Amino acid sequence: MSKIIIIGGGAAGYFAAITAAEKNPKAEVIILEKGKKVLQKVKISGGGRCNVTHACFVPSELVEFYPRGKKELLGPFHRFMTGDTMEWFDTRNVPLKIEEDNRIFPESNSSQSIIDCLTQSAENAGVKLWLEQNVQSVMTSNEKFEITTNTQTITADKLLIAAGSNPKMWALAETLGHSIVEPVPSLFTFNINDKRLKDLLGISVPMATIKILKTKLESSGPLLITHWGMSGPGILKLSAFGARILAEKNYQYNVEVNWLSKPTEKVFEVLKSAKKDLNKKQIALKSLYSAIPKRLWERLVLASNISATTRWVDLSNNQLQELANQLTKGVFNANGKSTFKDEFVTSGGINLKEIDFKRFESKMHKNLFFAGEILDIDAVTGGFNFQNAWTGGFIAGNAMAED
Repeated sequence: MSKIIIIGGGAAGYFAAITAAEKNPKAEVIILEKGKKVLQKVKISGGGRCNVTHACFVPSELVEFYPRGKKELLGPFHRFMTGDTMEWFDTRNVPLKIEEDNRIFPESNSSQSIIDCLTQSAENAGVKLWLEQNVQSVMTSNEKFEITTNTQTITADKLLIAAGSNPKMWALAETLGHSIVEPVPSLFTFNINDKRLKDLLGISVPMATIKILKTKLESSGPLLITHWGMSGPGILKLSAFGARILAEKNYQYNVEVNWLSKPTEKVFEVLKSAKKDLNKKQIALKSLYSAIPKRLWERLVLASNISATTRWVDLSNNQLQELANQLTKGVFNANGKSTFKDEFVTSGGINLKEIDFKRFESKMHKNLFFAGEILDIDAVTGGFNFQNAWTGGFIAGNAMAED
């Protein structure tokens, strides 16, 4: 009887364990979990609702959301992707729903539904769960693997390491001959201390364009002002694709924000027309653009050297130009970063050149597999990192089930 060991009781590990056990009922499948609980990242994901995946159903489009792993995931996504994930949970009586922003959640709006589904499916398939198993080492012996934990040594015919972005697991992979791409934070918000943003916590704009000056980095999307600076999908996308560049800059750089995602020249012409149409009305009284909340509009007006009581008719062309600049190419100094919510995602991990993505198997050791964030794969926010886990777990699970 084949013994399959999976290190890591997370999304990828559970998916692989269930897949292997269901496909090969004769195999003994064991999950080794370091802690007292499993699936903790699933629990906190999506504010406790679990952002299971994203409503993008074309593999060539889906891979565009992965700054690292784009090329490698194209083939795997043709075998198992978002539609398959939705069907997998639906057939286990956990229906999913697509929200307006294309994120996919359980209809229950509770991550516990996903946790219960995975743990129950694993139990039904005969998967064994061993908690508080702190893996100390992995050795190869006669084409098998000897896994030593804090309490025992286990021999496995097949081994999957799916313990997430864990430095200890990366070090363990190195002892097996794999190389590690140095990890750096991937999803983070920008720390910006600027009087234009002070006390505007919670204010957002629906579509801003953000650039990192002196780089080619640029993204568009909703932007949220927080007590530490800037966040929101537009910022997080930029942090993911610019992870290594921004780390090299020690998280100190200038951010150019176009709050309207409109050309400066067009905004200037709109302001000139407003000067005629609004005449004696005070400029700070009401935002000219519905996308710009009134309090943010007031700050940008003041930053343009225009007093709050100035009337439109009294504005000079220079003042109008400065306001157009503030609206479309205001520069903010970023100094540091903050982790996005409680979900820490890294760029880095096992070098992708060392993995056979038809099986998620090591090219160095037969029957050694890797899946999830232990690999140098990461994505923007929106359910994509989980989809990588489901896909990798499914394919590795199928490969391990083979006799």
